[in-house]
Amino acid sequence: MSAQLSRSPRVGFVSLGCPKALVDSERILTQLRVEGYDVVGSYDQADLVVVNTCGFIVSAREESLDAIGEALAENGKVVVTGCLGATESVIRERHPDVLSITGPHDYEAVMRAVHARLPPPERDPFTDLLPPSGVKLTPRHYAYLKISEGCNHKCSFCIIPRLRGKLASRSLPDILREAERLVDDGVRELLIVSQDTSAYGADLRYQEVEWKGERLRSNMTDLCKALGDLGVWVRLHYVYPYPHVDDIIPLMADGHILPYLDIPLQHASRRVLRAMKRPANGERVLERIREWRRMCPDLTIRSSFIVGFPGETEEEFEELLAFLEEAELDRVGCFTYSPVDGADANTLPDRVSAEVAQARKERLMAVQASISARRLQRFVGQTTQVLVDGLDDDGIAVARSFADAPDIDGLVYLDNADGLQAGDYADVLITQADEHDLYGECVR
Repeated sequence: MSAQLSRSPRVGFVSLGCPKALVDSERILTQLRVEGYDVVGSYDQADLVVVNTCGFIVSAREESLDAIGEALAENGKVVVTGCLGATESVIRERHPDVLSITGPHDYEAVMRAVHARLPPPERDPFTDLLPPSGVKLTPRHYAYLKISEGCNHKCSFCIIPRLRGKLASRSLPDILREAERLVDDGVRELLIVSQDTSAYGADLRYQEVEWKGERLRSNMTDLCKALGDLGVWVRLHYVYPYPHVDDIIPLMADGHILPYLDIPLQHASRRVLRAMKRPANGERVLERIREWRRMCPDLTIRSSFIVGFPGETEEEFEELLAFLEEAELDRVGCFTYSPVDGADANTLPDRVSAEVAQARKERLMAVQASISARRLQRFVGQTTQVLVDGLDDDGIAVARSFADAPDIDGLVYLDNADGLQAGDYADVLITQADEHDLYGECVR
């Protein structure tokens, strides 16, 4: 057996970008392992390196180009895929020696490129075993579940539709089968991702399908109902505030899925939103948030905003700050506007200087820090369920509540957590909160 393993070709892998790109990486890695390749963790061990890139904003593009350059310098044999791969000329100009370049979610082309340099080994069905859910890049107890590719929006600051194409929803049974495999393998939290989760099924015309004796519509509501039936946490990301999102809130109120919405609002000024070509405005969103919280008082809302967008005035930025104060969003990310090659917003007049944009970002995050601190105080004295992630560097057990998505939100630090392991659910009495995190004691 050891001789067979030593003969297997070895592939290194670099995964960059968002959770949707992470899912792409997991699929490529799974196919590599299915075909008998060894996946290794260092350049010097690898016979070839695959780099899955991000190309959304300038900083991400530079990070991807640097990663390609590092892989070439350390290994010399590099296959490039991902969003930046959709602009092959940009990569070839900097790195002409890469072996192959493909765009996002083109798994077959990646495997063809690997085969051309490293033919797959002979298979041994008795030793080449994989879990049914395939290779994952996340801890065992949570996983990203991608429900669609592409996007139909034409936001002026974004080129994702050009990179990933128009909305292409996966079939409902296909999603649910993957979810079941993940849960059977020990996943306790499913993080639902796409470019536009609330548009799921629109391209399928919300067709009816059969699933375990039931007739389900291929839409977000029926998808959430079916995922909630699996008995694990279900967390929604990248949800546009369409009217039918109202149908999801009762599922959150009754505990069927987590009371958590990740809604990328981007701004509050009507004029800026029009310039961004975004389908929303601040006043209407405030009304929706009030109604959602009336229906589900525990609802946690996360959002992201862009400051320094071309033409954004000081008054419009102040309007955004006022919106934050009134909306009292629980979690907020903020980005300064970054021009992306090919984006329509590049032609807009009245550029905002980088210094002004950065100052606005800092002001916004200071306002949000105080809002977050106020919102987190509502947990103090309450008992809530958490999902344990593991131990921090000091050996203290860390977990997340329903209000905390991995990597982007806060943590819950636990006392009296002896015996708990990553992936365990636990009931915790919250004793303290700061601007971002909670502290509590396990209830025995």
